[in-house]
Amino acid sequence: MSGTTTAAASRRREAGAGASRWVVLVVLCVSLLLVAVDATVLHVAMPAVTEDLKPGGMELLWIVDTYPLVCASLMILFGTLGDRVGRRRVLLLGYGLFGIASGVAALAQDAQVLIAARVLLGVGGAMIMPATLSILRQVFPDRRERALAIGIWSAVAAVGAAIGPLLGGFLLEHYWWGSVFLINIPLMLVSLPVGRLLLPESKGDREGPWDVLGALMATGGLVALVLGVKRLGGGQSPLGPFTLLPLLVGAALLVAFVRRQRRRTYPLVDLRMFARPAFGTSVGCIVLAMLALVGLELIAAQYLQLVLHLSPLRTGLRLLPLTFAAMAAGLVGSQLLQRLGPRRMVASGFCLTAVAVLTLTLMGGHDNPGLLLFGFVLLGFGLETTLFGAYESMLSEAPQAQSGGAAAIGETSYQLGAGIGVALLGSVMNAAYAPGLASVPGVPASASRAAGHSLGEAYEVADRLGGARGAALRHAARDSFVHGLHVTLLVSAGLLVLGAVMALRLPRAVHGESPSPAGEAAVPAPRKTEHSRVSA
Repeated sequence: MSGTTTAAASRRREAGAGASRWVVLVVLCVSLLLVAVDATVLHVAMPAVTEDLKPGGMELLWIVDTYPLVCASLMILFGTLGDRVGRRRVLLLGYGLFGIASGVAALAQDAQVLIAARVLLGVGGAMIMPATLSILRQVFPDRRERALAIGIWSAVAAVGAAIGPLLGGFLLEHYWWGSVFLINIPLMLVSLPVGRLLLPESKGDREGPWDVLGALMATGGLVALVLGVKRLGGGQSPLGPFTLLPLLVGAALLVAFVRRQRRRTYPLVDLRMFARPAFGTSVGCIVLAMLALVGLELIAAQYLQLVLHLSPLRTGLRLLPLTFAAMAAGLVGSQLLQRLGPRRMVASGFCLTAVAVLTLTLMGGHDNPGLLLFGFVLLGFGLETTLFGAYESMLSEAPQAQSGGAAAIGETSYQLGAGIGVALLGSVMNAAYAPGLASVPGVPASASRAAGHSLGEAYEVADRLGGARGAALRHAARDSFVHGLHVTLLVSAGLLVLGAVMALRLPRAVHGESPSPAGEAAVPAPRKTEHSRVSA
């Protein structure tokens, strides 16, 4: 019995070496695909969920927001836990929890059960996401091969985000809304035994006790901060108690967390990583890229549906070139990184994305398919180029012993940047849109104020008014929305240029790492010293 166990353990240790490390990459990509799909698949199912479960307004909000909120908040906790107890172990636990939560969500008979299931899905996603990146860091010790692996990994993420709504729409046409969750279960049932057999186990530096209090402080701070940011993105007043209080509590807990980590002999997260230009700059670039573009993507979807009057399916098809371009950038990212180096690659990605955003300012009240195709292709390729270079630099600079914590920091930065971007660009859009409706001839002031909340609400008010007044309000609202979109695009372009300047702190060239001997890919490397640097 012990001989069999030893042999199985030996096979797992050797899984990261040789050609089989690419099989490991396939398993990790399947994990990522499930999490990425689940983040977007529910969007198209919400009308059916609302009709069946009849949730209240607050319950409806929590059904949508609970998954990303919990997932973003717990990544540091589970990323660092994986460094301590084993990354494969945390990943497999995440598989199991994700599968169980999917079954509960599919069979939910009321909104409260569905919200609880979404919480569990978020916990499972937080276990899976950092573990996939940190295991990838372990099984690809050579930087050139790792760059190719990260490119494939990021292309899969783009595919998952894109096919989520399309897959959800297909399932809803043939089955009930719970089917969008049931698809996870067979894939998880396959991933659990395959992952247990093929994925190598690895751990980081286990010196000293795990900082449980620090983990809880980080989790509580991120929960409060992300919640406050999401309320800002939903148009809530920044001074409202349910927005301001979470922001203040979250900021206070995170400041206390940072101070605690600096004092501890064995910190949960080694903040000295941020002193390395490549790591700190890469994290900043991830935040800035998402901040500049995620809110813009939501606004673009509104433009396509409410200004150009495209159906949801045609809107999704118009946005597909962005996803295909991002996939292409991920697949050629390794070659670009070798030729350009991290500094020029990330800076060029920011500049290319800024050009795409400025090109899209030519959009008006009438459809221009060629312009949109060109702009979205540039946007997808530039954004993925930026994120690829930033993620690769961040992972390569982090010590192997702390790859789980580093991956968690990167994924948390991505989520925070996205949340802040929705809030920031949404506020810019509202500030530029609302004044155009203040004095529409013949329209009462109360109707103008209601129309100033959003373009969709303006159309509803216009339909109620009817006649010439309704037509005038509709025309003014559309023009104001296009004006607001242009202003938002200019602000986004400014943030992208700022990101290009920030990227100049990254190293000029890629410095490869020697591969570990066969069978040792999963063994953590010695912890780098405080003064270790990637030369610029």
